[in-house]
Parts: sequence; structure tokens; C-alpha cells
Amino acid sequence: MTISLQKGQRISLEKEGGGKLEKVCVGVNWGAIEKKGLFGGTKKEAVDLDASCALFDSNNQLLDIIYYGKLQNDNKSISHSGDDLTGDMDGDDGLDNEIITLDLGRVPQEVTKIAVVLNSFRGHDFQTVPFATIRVYEGTPTKVDTVFATFNIASDPKFAGATSLAMARLYRHNDTWKFAAIGETTPDSKLEDTVKSVQQSYL
Repeated sequence: MTISLQKGQRISLEKEGGGKLEKVCVGVNWGAIEKKGLFGGTKKEAVDLDASCALFDSNNQLLDIIYYGKLQNDNKSISHSGDDLTGDMDGDDGLDNEIITLDLGRVPQEVTKIAVVLNSFRGHDFQTVPFATIRVYEGTPTKVDTVFATFNIASDPKFAGATSLAMARLYRHNDTWKFAAIGETTPDSKLEDTVKSVQQSYL
């Protein structure tokens, strides 16, 4: 059953029939912005959103950042699909533009919290980006088994004017991973500043 994530909501990463979710993906989908041309007609303006995740220890100290410039952590338990610089230029194709894959059973023990953030590289206001959504699902980048949470960015007025978002955090609790929606914008323009804001306020 898909859950539409609300700020502060927490969900346990367990399967409905029992057992833990091991392979979890966070996918972000968005489109290019349609603008009116100078002499009539329309043109598409590329949008570069960047999904990233920051890894922290039990003392909230930053251990690593997985993003378009570093696509995997050392043991490859967390990986990034690569940088999408444009968004969907021809309308929503139903596929995620950037995906972070987490093999939770293999995440190093020193990692106790994982924060997922989103930045608009060229400063596009989130609310102006067509069909910008986040989904969290069991599976792999090429095979979606069960979508268990969605987070709509484009349709929520609280994201108007924002270019940086603390999306969610995953955290260990009694040897089980849980997922908590944050859903808070930050005043930052760069990834490193967004990570600092999360470190200070949302862990």
C-alpha cells in the first residue's frame, strides 16, 4: 500500500508479510520547464535536480556523501544512478531521473543515519518544476517491486520559492531500519550547505 508521505511521518522498512526490506530505492522524477518563445510557440528549459544522501554516525558526525560526484560508498552498499542534467524534455515518461539505491543489510555498522536531500542545481524553484515527485520503493533501479511511499514536490505550495530540500532520513532502531519524512526546505543553494543544515536540525 503506497503512503503519501507527510512531514514527520515515520514508517518501518519491513515487508507486509514480515521480514526486512533490504533493497530500497529513493527515486526522483521531474520534467523540463515549458516556456513561451520570443516569437510565439514554446520551448523547453532544462532542469537539473540533484538527489544526494549523507551518511552519519551515532554522534551525528558526517561520514560520507553519495551524490553525482561520488556515485558509491566504499563497500558499494549505497549507489547513485548518475547526474540527470535536463529532466524529461518530452513530458513525463514515468521513470525516475535519479535514483539512490540502498542495500540496507550491507550498510556499514558505523552508519546509523542516512539523510536524503534534493537540490536545484541551477536554482529553479521546486514548485515550477513539472511533476517533481519522490518515491521510495522496494526493488532496484530497473525493477520496482513495491512502492511504499511517495512525496509530491511540485503540487505542495510549501515548496514555492525553495531550491533545497531535506527530504527524509533513514535510521537504525533496534537493528531495524526506519524511514522518517522530513519534508523541510532549507535556505541553502549548495549541497554541502544543505547537508550542514540537516546535520544541525534534522537528525
